[in-house]
Amino acid sequence: MAYYYDNLKLDKGMYREAGRSFSQVLEKLDPSERYRGTGLEGLDAFQRQLKRFGIKVKGEASDPVEAFFRTSDAAVLFPEYIARTVRQGMEEGDILPHITAAVTKIDGMDYRSIASEAGGEEKELRLVAEGAAIPSTSIKVKTDLVKLKKRGRMLVASYEAVRFQKLDLFSVTLRQIGAHIARAQLEDAVDVLINGDGNENAAQVTALAAGQSLNYEALVDFWAKFDPYVMNTLLVSGDVMLQLLKLPEFQNPLTGLNFQGTGKLTTPLGAALLRTGVLPAKTAIGLDRRFALEMVQSGDVLVEHDKLIDRQLERAAITTISGFAKVFPKASRVLEIG
Repeated sequence: MAYYYDNLKLDKGMYREAGRSFSQVLEKLDPSERYRGTGLEGLDAFQRQLKRFGIKVKGEASDPVEAFFRTSDAAVLFPEYIARTVRQGMEEGDILPHITAAVTKIDGMDYRSIASEAGGEEKELRLVAEGAAIPSTSIKVKTDLVKLKKRGRMLVASYEAVRFQKLDLFSVTLRQIGAHIARAQLEDAVDVLINGDGNENAAQVTALAAGQSLNYEALVDFWAKFDPYVMNTLLVSGDVMLQLLKLPEFQNPLTGLNFQGTGKLTTPLGAALLRTGVLPAKTAIGLDRRFALEMVQSGDVLVEHDKLIDRQLERAAITTISGFAKVFPKASRVLEIG
């Protein structure tokens, strides 16, 4: 049986189509719906192209990098392979999905988030008498733009140096690049949670007395400050994590059983416990992940497709553009241990 993907003409221009990624362009030309009930069901348009050219990117039998350059059409797939593998590295072990309430994708560089605040008369569902006006909630556009930052890495390698390397091994390097980008984005997110997004919304800080170590009573007091929100996530530095795990309340057998079964730590208060090296020492951030932070992305993982298709890996950049905004400022707080 002949399939359309076998005869699809690929060219560089597919990366330049406004408002669409390369994968979206491929999917438009070769919709996956055509393959329902066939042996190709479950593959997206890009994966079908890999199959078309017999390129194996994973496992012991993976092909060398030069497999992408055996034909001019196959070479067009190389930048998308790099972008996908870098994205995979960004997603592996990434904390951001656990602390962001929403992800907004935009095409430009200018973006203003919205502002509203829970609590007080504006959000109370008061009893409305007959004929009386219904209380309203105001949602306003913030004054300052979200600060978008370009993060990335430069590929510094000649084609001759990598052409015989297996794609499975080459992917490890690309995933590490993705992990570095994800860490940089997490640094940006933490900075916004602590210092605000430029709209006078820095986090309220609870500071323990100088020399005072973290105890369960202090943690409960911190948790209680979140009403009407719920502290369901606690982001901590490495030294704070050690203090927490040494508390008797954290040595509950059920907590240990949950960690062994899922790899996830929780506090006795029900908050997910996340450790990160981007936080300053003796610092923790409590947040209600449903309402605290918005991630703004301008495009996806970007690669210099012209250079890569032409085998010019010497200075090929891999970048992302993103920023963060607070949605409800009181949904996050900072705890400083003395």
